[in-house]
Amino acid sequence: IALKNAQDLHIPRPPEYYSCLVRDLEILGWKRVAFVDTGLTTVKLKAEDSCGRQHLITLKLNAKYPTEPPGCLVDFPVPFAVSWMPQNSLIDIYNQFLAALELLKEFWDALDEIDGKTWVLEPENPTRSATTRRIAIGNNVSVNIEVDPHHPNMLPECYFLGADHEVNPLRTKLNNNMHLWDPEVSLLQNLRELLEIDFPSRVVLEKSDFSKECGICYAYRLDGTMPNHVCDDPRCRQPFHQACLYEWLQGLPTSRQSLNVIFGECPYCNK
Repeated sequence: IALKNAQDLHIPRPPEYYSCLVRDLEILGWKRVAFVDTGLTTVKLKAEDSCGRQHLITLKLNAKYPTEPPGCLVDFPVPFAVSWMPQNSLIDIYNQFLAALELLKEFWDALDEIDGKTWVLEPENPTRSATTRRIAIGNNVSVNIEVDPHHPNMLPECYFLGADHEVNPLRTKLNNNMHLWDPEVSLLQNLRELLEIDFPSRVVLEKSDFSKECGICYAYRLDGTMPNHVCDDPRCRQPFHQACLYEWLQGLPTSRQSLNVIFGECPYCNK
């Protein structure tokens, strides 16, 4: 019934569509084509930026191509808008894709250095569109940074996670040294100098050194998230998932809630 009602499924595309598409692919060069589906409606093109990073652009073509532009899917942290005229072809989109890659070069350079020289706790397998990194500073202490793709060498938004007695000095250093930020220096080096720390090395330490399980569910990851709350008592420092801690505290008669914040005792040390 669905097939009968969807008439477009029964109408083949005009021969001009296929001849035009094949001609455009030949002009572009088959070495730049990563994938073409059997219906010739989806095309994936591959490109390499000036730093040797591999990228893909997925084109979804409708029956009115080339009168109408194809839909474009890219792994970018910013929108990718295609400028298109009916006389354009795939090579015009490809050239716009290459130009967009170069505009994002500094952004990817900055995050690649962080990924290669620090322990990134989240995201576990960052995509090229990811703008955040949660970087390990110590045991149960980390900083979450949000990098602006348009201005990757400027001071990013920083959010510290960990016990108050450990993250408060870091916040103070960041605020006091903010004027020292140098756009000519890499993002990672600026963070080192502002926070006056050396991030744990990937050579010396393992990621498991920072992956302590939640003290309630005894798992490290819960629905894709890692523990993001730590007991403020220096002798305890037990991490918890926010969801686990919230559920635990809701069941305690000694807990109290103010608006959307709940206060209560640590399940481990009762502080």
